[in-house]
Parts: sequence; structure tokens; C-alpha cells
Amino acid sequence: MLGALLVLTLALGDPKDALFGGVIVANTLIGIVQEVRAKRVLDRLALLVAPRARVWRDGVRVELPVEGVVPGDVVRVEPGDQIVADGEVVAARGLTLDESILTGESEAVAKEPGAPVLSGAYCLAGSGDYRVDAVGAESFAERLAAEARGTGSPLSPLQADINRILRITVAAMVPLAALLITSLMIRGAGVEESAATVVAGLVPLVPEGLVLLTSLTFAVAAVRLARLGTLAQRLNAVESLASVDTLCLDKTGTLTENRIRMSGLEAVDGRDEAALRADLGALAASAGARNATMAAIAEATPGAPGVVEAEVPFSSARKWSGATLAGRGTLVLGGPDVLARAGVPVGGDLRARVARHAARGRRVVLLAGGPAPLVGEDLPVGMRPLGLVLLSEAVREEAPDTIAYLTREGVATRVISGDDPVTVGAVAEAVGVPGAGAVVSGADLPADEEGLDAVVAEGVVYGRITPEQKRDLVRAMTRGGRYVAMTGDGVNDVLALKEARLGIAMGNGSQMAKGVADLILLTSSFATVPRAVEEGRRIIRNTHRVAKLFVAKTVYSAVILATLGMAPIAYPFLPRQITVASTLTIGVPAFFLALSPSEGPVRREGFIRGLLAFVVPAGVVSALTTISAYLLVRGPLDAGIAEGRTAAVLATTGMGLAIVLEVERGPEGRRVRRWVVAMCASFGAALVLGIQVPWLRDWFAVVEPAPATWAVVAACLAAGVATLAAVRRIPWLARVESGEA
Repeated sequence: MLGALLVLTLALGDPKDALFGGVIVANTLIGIVQEVRAKRVLDRLALLVAPRARVWRDGVRVELPVEGVVPGDVVRVEPGDQIVADGEVVAARGLTLDESILTGESEAVAKEPGAPVLSGAYCLAGSGDYRVDAVGAESFAERLAAEARGTGSPLSPLQADINRILRITVAAMVPLAALLITSLMIRGAGVEESAATVVAGLVPLVPEGLVLLTSLTFAVAAVRLARLGTLAQRLNAVESLASVDTLCLDKTGTLTENRIRMSGLEAVDGRDEAALRADLGALAASAGARNATMAAIAEATPGAPGVVEAEVPFSSARKWSGATLAGRGTLVLGGPDVLARAGVPVGGDLRARVARHAARGRRVVLLAGGPAPLVGEDLPVGMRPLGLVLLSEAVREEAPDTIAYLTREGVATRVISGDDPVTVGAVAEAVGVPGAGAVVSGADLPADEEGLDAVVAEGVVYGRITPEQKRDLVRAMTRGGRYVAMTGDGVNDVLALKEARLGIAMGNGSQMAKGVADLILLTSSFATVPRAVEEGRRIIRNTHRVAKLFVAKTVYSAVILATLGMAPIAYPFLPRQITVASTLTIGVPAFFLALSPSEGPVRREGFIRGLLAFVVPAGVVSALTTISAYLLVRGPLDAGIAEGRTAAVLATTGMGLAIVLEVERGPEGRRVRRWVVAMCASFGAALVLGIQVPWLRDWFAVVEPAPATWAVVAACLAAGVATLAAVRRIPWLARVESGEA
């Protein structure tokens, strides 16, 4: 729209009136430079979390970037790893893949030697090796990505709101432009006057900087988040940060350190601890893939691997793993309550010992054994307890302060973990999660939606939760109207990360978790979450505020156009005059307000309604003030067009700066920051002083006002500012603007 008006000005009008074109170019260049800088920063950070492959080269396993993988390479995969190239399985031990990102099927797929694998899938359980057949553009995932590049991503709510503003603007411009052109034709205005009037009337209607400034704000926010150690992988992640009211946390890796260590062993039924250590060492050394628990046991009880006759790898759904070893029989490791439900006899004395350790925040797993071999994924009969393994996780130093901050900001925290409910509850209480006593076990979760909705309304801590139950809990919270964020680092968190409105992964988490997350905490520090949340809130608050400046200009320009533009009188502005007034009252102030710190609530709903509650009264009052000053100078004072336009420029600039101050105050009546007052005062002084400079007067076609003109402008501004202040204090308008009505 502005491009067409620029062409019209250059073709038929005075080139000086094309000044708005220079402002557009400058704004665009600033936006491009900032976005390119942001992209470079984000690209560098993305390399830190890009998938890597463990490749066998000359009998040695080396870690390579994806680009280093070539056809013929044999790649090792373990739980959480991404399949980085198409290929064929050559070795597998319980290898199970999630191919939902490729096929849409949510069921896990078991892979045996000879089975094909496709890039983009993830390893859920087990381990294996596959030989690479196709990489890069020849791979299945890359072919899908090439097709996907032709489609656009869905708009975020803020983008949709801005598009609605633009549609309303266009809807208003078309009839106003038609009426203005008709009026000029009836009056027989000349070509140059008509071009100047059309451009001066229509250019202010376009909130030209709003889209650019929003884009710039997101780019700057992404860089700020990057400096906090947070990588935003999707645009709407920045916006979602502003809206989070419920944060779901996994215990391990979020509230506690990601590293687990074995802190003790307790043999049962009179067994010798040395025999228990030998069994644990053999099981850990023989496991096809080690999760964090098995790695901690292997470190504390080193042993020689045995001959594996059958194996069931660990799965978050089963919550146990096991193997049948030649000469040792079957050994399984899992949660005591889980194994008890599967048929392992866990007596009252053993349950009491487990409960005591869990109440102290320790993780407890049970080793059970028996002579019968594993068949499928069911425990064989005859299994008996062999001993308890005590595991400890240090609470993250920053966790209590982070939980306290989130609580003060009105963000509810929910802890969802696969560990024993008592252990999870103890950790949650230790870090200060409000209501940590409301503990729910996964075994007690109802399967129906209505029952689950009732549980999430009261529950705070959830233990022994399967990945599917994590997803269902997040889904139930969302159904209840909450804006849910989920943090996690493991394969068991992926379903919940995908279900949440905002998925947050730890930088040291699995490739799968990082692949589906919206945000990645590169430092793996939970302390960055509050700062990231506040950054998102600042963005939305500031964008909503500067939108008021741009749309208020649209309203008062429309009122002036609909009145003086249709009257048989010279239009009160030339394009160059309205450009300088808009720059001083909107362009530059909006830039500073958008990037400055801010406080106050964030409102997701009713943005357009609240916006209109501000801009319509403010725009109408500003327009009436400008019209009054122009008509009084042209009429009773009988001044010429140049002096009338000078009065109009002074009046519209004064009211524009008053609107900036009202935007800063907000419906809450906040105290105006000193730098905002100083900025408005300096811009007003700059305009007054500029009128005293002869060459500037000539350029902008204004004159040095007579004393009577100054008096009229001062009186009109006093009345306009007083009226604006009074209207802003109408209770129902304040309630609508603040979203309370």
C-alpha cells in the first residue's frame, strides 16, 4: 500500500513529500540487519544441539556430525538417539523405534537385523547398529522436508491479532480513499494538490511500523534468550513464554542433577552383599543399552559381561529391565512396587524399608532373580527379591529459588516423574513446590477424561507415571484452561513435551527430547526458566503497548480524513509534515518502548477489544484537537494555509506525545518512567526549535507561528490533554482495556 502511494507521490507530486518512503526503507533495513544478526546467533547455538552420530570406523566408535556420515558407515543407536540416515539394521538387542514423526503412527516399532530404518525416527528402547544406505537429499526425512518447505507454519496468536488490525485498516482505507478522491474531483482540485492530499490522508492510516517492529522484537528476544543460554527453535515459543501459567517438571535432570550415583546396597533374605554386587555388576555389564540408573550401577559395581540368552531393555512404560545370563539365570531390575505388581513377592518388612528410604528422597530399585528364562516382555514365574539398590540425586542448587520465583509470578508447578511417588514428593517438598503433599501414584490415575480432570484439579506431585500418563496429564491440564509448559530431558518426556503448549528440553537431554522441544536450555540449568518466562512476558506486554500507538494514529487519521478531507478546504497536512509528526510521536517512541524493560500483567485474551477501548477514544480526542486548532487558525484568525498546517502539526504532535505517556501509564495508572517523560519532552522541544530554523521551515512548508497561533495551539492542546485524561479514567473503559470486563 505504501509502495503504491510512494509511486503516486514521485509521479505526480512534490518529491519532498516522498519522505515517508525513506522512513520505510530505514525501518526495513534496521529490521533486516537485526534479524540476520539474530539468525547468525541462533545458527551458532543450533550447532550445539544438532544430532550427532556414533559411527564405527576401523573398529573404533567415533562421534561425528550428521554431515560426516556416509553410505556404508555403521551407526550405533541407543535410547534417545535420532536415526540420522536411512539404512538397514545389522545388529539389535531389543531395538525399538518411534517413527511417528515420519508415519504418524504412535505405536513403537521393534526392529530386528535386516529391517529398514528411516532418518528422523528415534530410539525408544534397546540398542543396535545400522548400516547407512542414503544420506542428505536422498534420505526419506530430507525428501519430506523438501515437500514441507512449500507450506507455511501456522500463525501465532499475536501474528493473527496484527493481521486482524491490518485487515481492519484496509477495510477502512478503501471507502475513505474512494470518498476522498470523489471529493477532490468534485472540487476540481489540481493533480499535484490531489496527489498530496491523497497521500497525506492515506499514509497515516497504515500502521507501517507495527509488523516490522513485531518482527524486530521477536528477533531481539531470540538473541536475548540465547544470551541466557536458551535456544528458541520455533517463533511461537517466544510468545508462549508470556502465557505459561502451569509448568510441569520432570524430577530427574530438572529439580535434581542429571547424574545419578549409587549410594548403597541392601541384600535381602540373608543374602551376601558380595553376591548382590556380583549379580548387579554382571547385569549392568551385559545390558545392551544403559540408562542413567544402569550406568550408575555399572560404575559402582564393575563386572564382566555374561552370555546373554534373552533380554528385555528398559522401557519407561514397563519401568523394569532384565536379562537371562548363562550360569546366573534371570536378573531383573525395577521399581519395587512395579515388580511386586508383576508377581515378585515383596513382603511387608521389605516394603517398610523401601518406604523409609523413599521418604528421605532416595530412589530405590529392586534386583530380583530366578531360574526361569525371559520369554517376551513378561516376568517369568519364580522370581524372588535379591536386594535393594539405593540411588541418590543431588537437588539442583538453583531449584528452590526458581520454584519460589515461579510461585510469586503466579505460575503453578507440577512435578511428574516415573520414580516412586514418595521419593518424588520428598524432593518436591525439599525444593518448595506449593502443595507438595498432594501426591498421586500412576497406578491410581483414572483412565477416563472426567476422572483425570478431577485429579489434575487437586494433584501437585505425580509418581510412577508412564510416558502415556504424562501426556494425558498435560492434556487434562490444557483441557482445564491452563497454558501448560513441560520440561524434560529423556525419552519418557517426549510425549508430554509434544502435547504441551510449550516444550522445554535440557541441553544435556536426549536427542529425541531436544528434537521435539520448542525451547532448549543449553546450560541445562533450571534457573534460566524464570528469566526466559519474564523475557517472553516483556515481549508481549511491549508489543501490545506499541500497537496502541500505531492504531491510535490510524484512528485519528481516519477521523481527520472523514471530516476535513471531505470538506471544501485545504487538507491540514502535507505528506512530509505528517511523516515528521508520526516519526516523533510513534516511530521512535515505539522503537524504544518495544525494546525496553516492562512490568505489569500479560493478557492473552481480548487483545483487540482492549486495544479498541484505548485507541478509539484516544484517536477521536486527538483528531478533534487537531481539527479545532486548524479551523480556529484558518477561520477566526484568518491565517493562511501554511500557518494553519503549522498549527495542525504542532497540535497532532502534542497529542501524539500525550498518547505515548498514556500508553506508558496503562489502565493500571503506572508511574511514567523518567526517561519516557524526558523523551517526550525532548521530541516536543525538537519540533518547536525546528520551526525556528529557516531551511527546515522551507523544507517542511511551515511558517513561524504568530503569537495568536501559539495561543490557539496551547489552548487546544490543554483542552485535548485534559479530555484525554478524563476519558482514560472512565471506569468501564479502563476495565475493558485491562481485560476485566
